[in-house]
Amino acid sequence: MLVRLSRAYLRPYSTSIALIVLLQLVQTLATLYLPSLNADIIDNGVVKGDTGYILSLGGGMLAVTLVQIVCAIGATYFGARTAMAVGRDLRAAVFDRVQSFSAREMGHFGAPSLITRTTNDVQQIQLLVLMAFTLMVSAPIMCVGGILMALDQDVPLSALLLVIVPVLGVIVSLIIWRMRPVFRGVQDRIDTVNRVLREQITGIRVIRAFVRDDHERERFDGANAELMDVSLRAGRLMSLMFPSVMLVVNISSVAVLWFGGHRIESGDMEIGALTAFLSYLMQILMAVMMATFMFMMVPRAEVCAERVQEVLATDSSVVPPVSPVTELRSGGHLELSGVEFRYPGAEEPVLKDVSLVARPGEITAVIGSTGSGKSTLLGLVPRLFDATAGTVTVGGVDVRELDPARSAEAIGLVPQKPYLFSGTVASNLRYGRPEATDEELWEALETAQARDFVASMEGGLEAPIAQGGTNVSGGQRQRLAIARALVRKPDIYLFDDSFSALDYATDARLRAALARETGNATVVIVAQRVSTIRDADRIVVLDEGRVVGTGTHGELMAGNETYREIVLSQLTEEEAA
Repeated sequence: MLVRLSRAYLRPYSTSIALIVLLQLVQTLATLYLPSLNADIIDNGVVKGDTGYILSLGGGMLAVTLVQIVCAIGATYFGARTAMAVGRDLRAAVFDRVQSFSAREMGHFGAPSLITRTTNDVQQIQLLVLMAFTLMVSAPIMCVGGILMALDQDVPLSALLLVIVPVLGVIVSLIIWRMRPVFRGVQDRIDTVNRVLREQITGIRVIRAFVRDDHERERFDGANAELMDVSLRAGRLMSLMFPSVMLVVNISSVAVLWFGGHRIESGDMEIGALTAFLSYLMQILMAVMMATFMFMMVPRAEVCAERVQEVLATDSSVVPPVSPVTELRSGGHLELSGVEFRYPGAEEPVLKDVSLVARPGEITAVIGSTGSGKSTLLGLVPRLFDATAGTVTVGGVDVRELDPARSAEAIGLVPQKPYLFSGTVASNLRYGRPEATDEELWEALETAQARDFVASMEGGLEAPIAQGGTNVSGGQRQRLAIARALVRKPDIYLFDDSFSALDYATDARLRAALARETGNATVVIVAQRVSTIRDADRIVVLDEGRVVGTGTHGELMAGNETYREIVLSQLTEEEAA
């Protein structure tokens, strides 16, 4: 998986990779040439006392060293640029794929895991690519070249390499084989720590309200300890690598000196050749050590590549149309016909044979007990997920055939949990229509009953908004989200329990203002509060995912027991009438 992923994202940088390989080749050849020059200086210069020869050959060594340095710097520079570019492309690919996910895929992976895969996992792959360009390209060249140059110095002594290199390879392979499953555990534990931390940061108010600080601290300590334990296991395996390699290196050096000394004594080998052979042995073993360092990173990077590829290979259940329709046939007319929605693996569908019609100029309300499928029903219209049966049409066009950009223009959704982005009031209101003027923003704020508190904020429209809107209250956040939808001026407004944080007076003023502003649009309101929807033109009652009644407030009070129970749980008989 790692090789396939790397090959796909390295392909655009083939020219840079060819240059890196060329520079590494020249650098390695220069490195291999230096011990031969050094041996020549010892045998023909130092032993014979020829100073001119030493200076002449020494100048050549300086020139070769200069070439080696320049090529090493160039290879590192281009290698780093290419690795960073691959990391950028991978992050962009994961981000684009996640952006296409429906609520179903988001629920499958979970936000903490997707964040880890986009950041930490991609970083591990990026680091491996960088190490490959700076170390791994030169390692095989140096290893093979070192063996050839060692054979050139002394063939019998080179027989030691037949023992040294395989022993080193077996030791490294065994450690690498043990490291891979451990690194899979490391990445999974990072996901867990991210999830626990995200929950605790998001739910800090609930934690404080229920005085569960100690419990949450224990949860985090548990997740943190598990990450530490598995990281220690990985660390112990990694710590075996270098001592094992250095043990082989030192034993090899002693063996070369022992057998080489006997060969010099017998006259079969010169001192300079032994010095060069030792240098080549060190270069061979250094090449193996560099490869070892790379192999230490491969198991973790391979696990990360599998996790990244899992995201990239996941197709959204909401598939864009092949031949998208760009025009609505009947304005903001919304119709659901025989709609069913079932989560993967669920025994029962959330929605069952749901049919309703919402027309322009009318307010259609959806009410039902908790868990009856109201929010799920609303999510089908902007295609947060697709119905598993039946059809949803907007303007006479099936939403699965409608161009996503046109669908976004036609539908304004105010979600149950309004989310504001870090920036300013103006940047949040212009999120759906960047060209909106300041006057249009103030008009939307006026309708959403948010003008007064925005005007009182320092900077007005340019007042800062924290991530998630945490620096404003829940009611203010809801009103800003409603204003954001109003700025867009869509054909269909979807309000998913968007008035729950408002007091009754503000709720009443807001609905009156909305009626004037959205008079020609289709309005669908999902609500728990009866007072919010009692004046709607049509009320749809959901119970366990089925439509059990449709009509006005008066009609349903007279003939629908489910609606009557909901109303009387909130109002008295006199108030309901």
